[in-house]
Amino acid sequence: MTPENLLRRPVVTQKCTIGCPILDRFLAGGVPCNSVTELVSESGCGKTQLCLQLLLSAQLPLSLGGLAASSLYIHSEFPFPFRRLHQLSQSFRSSYPDIFSSYNPCDHIFVQAVHSADHLFDILSQIESVLSNRPTRLPIKLIVVDSIAALFRSEFENTPCDLKRRSSMFFKISSKLKSQANRFGLAVVVTNQVVDFVGDGLNGMRIGNLDSLYSSGRRVCPALGLSWANCINSRLFLSRNEEILGKETGSVDVGDDNFFHRQTKRQIHVVFAPHLPESSCEFVIRGEGVCGIER
Repeated sequence: MTPENLLRRPVVTQKCTIGCPILDRFLAGGVPCNSVTELVSESGCGKTQLCLQLLLSAQLPLSLGGLAASSLYIHSEFPFPFRRLHQLSQSFRSSYPDIFSSYNPCDHIFVQAVHSADHLFDILSQIESVLSNRPTRLPIKLIVVDSIAALFRSEFENTPCDLKRRSSMFFKISSKLKSQANRFGLAVVVTNQVVDFVGDGLNGMRIGNLDSLYSSGRRVCPALGLSWANCINSRLFLSRNEEILGKETGSVDVGDDNFFHRQTKRQIHVVFAPHLPESSCEFVIRGEGVCGIER
């Protein structure tokens, strides 16, 4: 394969639908396979909600934008949201009765808890045989790690020795994820947390399309720094900001408490991705799932 051949025959990457046509259009078809996509935000913005929805969307047939596949959900934050997954599963079964009439979609979601970065690497090494042998009716095509930051922020100290060891582990884990994504055609999604922006040092360095990231009225930046940013292919930032709206007119008002109400506005932004331009999309979280909003 030469650069000239790549230009003549551009590689078509399979995508996994989000389960919402508006968000799928925003992401040019969904979450790409053969790639590592990061969802980064503060707590409560919808990272885990999107991940749970992807676990179900991956089981849809190729004709509906899915991967016709099972999923592996590796979580480091406890407890696992079984109740919410069950609620989303019921909604999906109602939306696609012909597809899910013969089986429960939760039966094709494999959940694994991890307690350290070394444990995560061991799990990724162990599943190689599962990915190769494909013992299930629906092969695993989606891996979610929620969250990567929780493992590193609690395990490593801010010392030169630990920072060097942490960076080494970054590259070991990301190399394993990228290798599996390319070898088995997987869509890999990892979640990350944010920290408050302080000063003009490395944590304020511009990485990607956006000069700065804001959520809940605070300037923030992704956790784990520049080393981890170089380990992923795409970064999507989820923000949450509160608006004060007039109840009757819909106009912004800061007067009497009886006249206005508060509304949470959530948006997803493309920070960097090789296949997406700088853009953003508003979304809401409902009982039936995460849905984009067209303005």
